[in-house]
Amino acid sequence: MVTQASTYLFRASKGRFYFRNVSILVPMAWKSKSEYLTPKRESYDQADVIVADPYLKYGDDPYTLQYGQCGDPGQYIHFTPKFLTENLSMYGPRGRVFVHEWAHLRWGVFDEYNTDRPFYMSGKKTVEATRCSLSITGKNVVHTCQGGSCVTRVCRRGGRTLYEPKCKFMPNKDQKARDSIMFMQNLSSVVEFCTEETHNKEAPNLQNKMCDRRSTWDVIKESADFRKATPMTGTEAPPRPTFALLKSKRRVVCLVLDKSGSMDSEDRLIRMNQAAELYLTQIVEKETMVGLVTFDNNAKIQNSLEIIANNGYQKIIANLPQKASGGTSICKGLEAGFQAISSSGQSTSGSEIVLLTDGEDKNINSCFEEVNLSGAIIHTIALGPSAARELETLSDMTGGLRFYANKDVSGLIDAFSRLSSMSGDISQQALQLESKALNATGREWVRGTVPVDSTIGNDTFFVVTWEEQKPQIILQDPKGNTYETSDFKDNELNIRSARLQIPGIAETGTWTYSLFNTNTKSQLLTVTVTTRARSPTRPPVIATAHMSQSTAQKDSPMIIYARVSQGFLPVLGANVTAIIEAEGGHQVTLELRDNGAGADTVKNDGIYTRYFVDDRGNGRHSLKVRAQARKNTARLSLRQQNKSLYLPGYVDNGKIILNPPRPEIQEAAEATVEDFRRLTSGGSFTVSGAPPDGDHAQRFPPCKIRDLEAEFIGGLVHLTWTAPGKVLDTGRARSYVIRMSQFFQEDFSNAALVTTSGLIPKEAGLKETFKFKPETLSIGRGTVLYFVIQARNEAGLTSDVSNIAQAVNFIAPDSISALGPDISAICLTIWGLTVFFFF
Repeated sequence: MVTQASTYLFRASKGRFYFRNVSILVPMAWKSKSEYLTPKRESYDQADVIVADPYLKYGDDPYTLQYGQCGDPGQYIHFTPKFLTENLSMYGPRGRVFVHEWAHLRWGVFDEYNTDRPFYMSGKKTVEATRCSLSITGKNVVHTCQGGSCVTRVCRRGGRTLYEPKCKFMPNKDQKARDSIMFMQNLSSVVEFCTEETHNKEAPNLQNKMCDRRSTWDVIKESADFRKATPMTGTEAPPRPTFALLKSKRRVVCLVLDKSGSMDSEDRLIRMNQAAELYLTQIVEKETMVGLVTFDNNAKIQNSLEIIANNGYQKIIANLPQKASGGTSICKGLEAGFQAISSSGQSTSGSEIVLLTDGEDKNINSCFEEVNLSGAIIHTIALGPSAARELETLSDMTGGLRFYANKDVSGLIDAFSRLSSMSGDISQQALQLESKALNATGREWVRGTVPVDSTIGNDTFFVVTWEEQKPQIILQDPKGNTYETSDFKDNELNIRSARLQIPGIAETGTWTYSLFNTNTKSQLLTVTVTTRARSPTRPPVIATAHMSQSTAQKDSPMIIYARVSQGFLPVLGANVTAIIEAEGGHQVTLELRDNGAGADTVKNDGIYTRYFVDDRGNGRHSLKVRAQARKNTARLSLRQQNKSLYLPGYVDNGKIILNPPRPEIQEAAEATVEDFRRLTSGGSFTVSGAPPDGDHAQRFPPCKIRDLEAEFIGGLVHLTWTAPGKVLDTGRARSYVIRMSQFFQEDFSNAALVTTSGLIPKEAGLKETFKFKPETLSIGRGTVLYFVIQARNEAGLTSDVSNIAQAVNFIAPDSISALGPDISAICLTIWGLTVFFFF
C-alpha cells in the first residue's frame, strides 16, 4: 500500500513528494523477532497511521481524524485490519486511498463530495452531482431490489432534495478526467488534485466551505512542504520507501523534581509531593519502570528504576523530598535523570522524563544538545510564574507534553494525571473523574457528586488534600454504603493527603462525598477521583484536549479543541467546558460547542471547540476540560468524517456494475452512552500581545458564518444560520449585512443588499432565522437565488463573507414513473493494533 501510494503521490504532486522512510511500530504483546528495532520517540499517540479494529461494527471506511481549519494537519489516519487484508474494491486501490487520506492528514484539505447533499443546482440551472471536477461523468440512478429481482433506473426529480432520496451518482468506468483525488481516487483516470483551472467552486462540499472555495492543489501549494520542495526532474518514479519494524517496549519514566529553596514558598514542595504520590499510586501503569531524581544546585538519584507493580511505588514515595533549599540547576537534574535510566540497564532513547521546577537556570541551554542526543521524551511542568521559559523548548524539541500549574494543588494533579502511557492501551490508562478545589469556611460542610458509569470502576481512588487540618470525610456509594474518615489512609510523609482505594470494582451510579472543615479558619480542600476501564474489551468514554497553537500571536486567534469519544467513535450531546487559568490566577470558563459554527469545522463529530480571546495578560496559561453527560443526553455517532468515498458502483458500457452494499449499521440502541464525567488537562500555552484591558473587540471581528442556509417557503425566502459573536464566537454582534444575487459569483460586494431592519443579532451560538420576500426580483418556478451574510461589531469590524447559500424555487416533482428505460444491472455477491510513522 505505502509503496504504491508513494508512486501515486509523486505523480499527483508533480514530482515533489514521496515516502522515503516509514517506521512501523508493533505492539509490545507481539512475539519478538530479530528484525524488530527499539523505538526512539515513536509512540502510538504520535503515529500518523493507526491500524486497529473499529469499535462497534460501523464499517471499514478509511478515514482521517481531522478537525482543524483549512491547511491545518489532521491527527491520524485510521485503517482497520479488514481494509488492509481483504479486497475491498469499492474504495479503489489501497495506495490511492492512502494518498487521499494523507492529503487530509498532512495538508489539511477536505473531501470534495457530500453524502448529505449529493446533488445541487448549478449556476447554469442544471442539477449536478457534488464533485470535483465537473469533467467526471456518470449517471444518476436508483437501484432497488424486491423478491430477488433488482431494477436500476434513472432518478426522478424529488423537490427540495433535487432527486429522490435513494438517488446515487454512478461514475463512468472510463473517464478522461484526471482529477480529483479528494473526490474519487478509485477512478483509474484520476491522478491529480483539483487545481484552480478544474476546481468546482459551486459544489456544496467541505473543501469549498472550509477553504473559501480554493482548490485542494492551491491549499497544498501554500504548505511548508511545498515551499521547501522542488520537483525531481528526469525521473517518472521515486525511490522505493525503506521500512523499519519497531516493537514497543516497557514504559520507562524518571521523575526529576525541583527541591530548591524557592519550593519552600506557597507550600510548593508539599503540593508537588501530593501530586507525585498520586501519580505513582494511581496514574502510572503498573508494569512501568519509574525512577526518582531530586535537584537544587546539584542533583541526586533517589531511586534507580523500580517496577511500579508489587508496591514498588512505595520505595519511591518514601524518598520524595521533605526539605527545600539551595539553587536551581535544571541541567544537572536532567543529567542525573539520564544516568538513573542508563544505570538500570535501560536506554534513554524513548524513555520519558517528567521535569518539574519553579525556578530559572541561566545555563539551561548548555544541555540542549545532550537532551537531543539522549532520544528521551521530556514532559515539563512549570510551577508558578517564575519557572524557566525554556521549559517549553525542552518539551517541543523532544515531543513531550508541557504543563503550567499555579497556586492550588489541583493544577499539579491535573498535569500528572495527564501523563499516562502513550501506548494506545486505554484499558491500562487512568481516567480522571473529579479534580475540584473547594474553599471551605471554618466549621463548614462542602459536598459533591461523582458519576461512575459501567465502562469504568477498576482501580478507583478517592483522594482528599488539605492545607491546615484534615477534614472529616463521608463518602457514600450508589447503594448507600458509607466510607468515613478512618477508611481513608493518611500519607506517612505528612503531606496533608488521604486516600481510599475502593475494593474490587466501584459500584455503577452516583457517588456522594461530604467534607467537613474541622478547622475554625477557611482552608482549601481538594477532591480527586481516578479510575480505570472495567474491561479490556469495552473501551470507556475518554476526553482529550489541546490548543490550536502553543503560542498565541497578535493577529491569530487561539482555538480550544476537546475530543470526546468511545473507541474510535465520536460522543455527541455532551456538556463540555474549558477552564483556562492565567499566570496571575485569572480563570475563564467557556462552554465548548459541536455545532458546525464558529471555530467548529463539522457539526456533530464529537469535536467540541471555541475561540479563546479572553486573555487578561501575557505569559503561560493552563487548559483543563470537563466533559459530562446527564439524563441520557449523550449518544455515539456511527459516522466518521473525512473519509474515502464508498463507491456504490460504476457504469461500464451503459451497464451498472454494483459494488457490494455498505454493511448495515448496528441498532441505534447500541449507540447510546451512559451518563459520565471525565476531566483532562490540555497542557499549557503562552499568550503574547494581549491587550492591556482584555478588550479584543478592536482586534478580532465576529467570526465567519459557515452554516448559512436558504430556502423558498410559500413565496418567502427563509435564511438560517448560527449567530457569531462580538469577538469571534463570544458575545453579541451589532448588526448583519445580507446580500443576494441571481447568479453564482465569488465577489458579492456589489450584489443587492437585503433590507434587515428589525434583525437584531442574538447571543453567539444561538440559531438565527430571517424571512423576507425578495420584492425587487421576479420569482417564478425554477428561480435560483444566492445569498451571503456578514456580521459587524461595535468597533466597526466586519466578519469574513459567509458561505454562499442557494435557494431554489422548486418545480413540482415529476409524476412520470420513470425518466428513461430500465438499465440492466449486474449484481455482485461477495462471500464473506499497529501504527505507522512517515518522514
